[in-house]
Amino acid sequence: MCQMTPLLSEKQLDIIRSWLGTGSINIFGLPFAGKDTHGNELVSIFNAPALIGGGDIMRNSTISAEAKRIIDAGGLSPSDEYMRTVTPYLQSEAFAGKPLILSSVGRWIGEEQGVLKATEASGHPTRAVIYLNIDEATLFKRWEVSQTLGDRGDRADDAEHALRTRINEFNEKTLPVIEVYRSMDLLIEVNSDADRQEILETILSRLLQLATV
Repeated sequence: MCQMTPLLSEKQLDIIRSWLGTGSINIFGLPFAGKDTHGNELVSIFNAPALIGGGDIMRNSTISAEAKRIIDAGGLSPSDEYMRTVTPYLQSEAFAGKPLILSSVGRWIGEEQGVLKATEASGHPTRAVIYLNIDEATLFKRWEVSQTLGDRGDRADDAEHALRTRINEFNEKTLPVIEVYRSMDLLIEVNSDADRQEILETILSRLLQLATV
């Protein structure tokens, strides 16, 4: 995959880097919105360790049976459990002293509070949340192209019926999370149906605005 060259000057990028510090940027969007594409561009620009997805964290963390029992019984809030899971992962020595680019970390309403606490506690406070917004028609056009190219491997969750389930879950469970971040003035909403270079420039320009407020 070719690397996009940002049109912002190196001085402007340095302003963003200084503002970001060891903080984190969390990226949300429907399937095929471009989270991996633009997330990896930001990883490169800001010298982050890697694009870290919520699935990566859960696969590398252990939730005890007792904790699960308590959650099922309503005794522990999602934000508390999410902080208990996410904080140790983000405190990894491999991430120390570096910014983090996250992908859909904390997708259910309530988890965003745990993510905010966990990123703060781990030394990577949430600086911005990016919402790559596409409509369903664009999503399915990209899905059809991807099916033809076979560029995403044999992913069971890319089957059409599973994709529709993922869309419904995003609308019901993740959009409310995004609105919380909007209310906190952390949200950068970007039309992800634009040219790839244009999307990157919009993201960086909006980050620069946050960095110079």
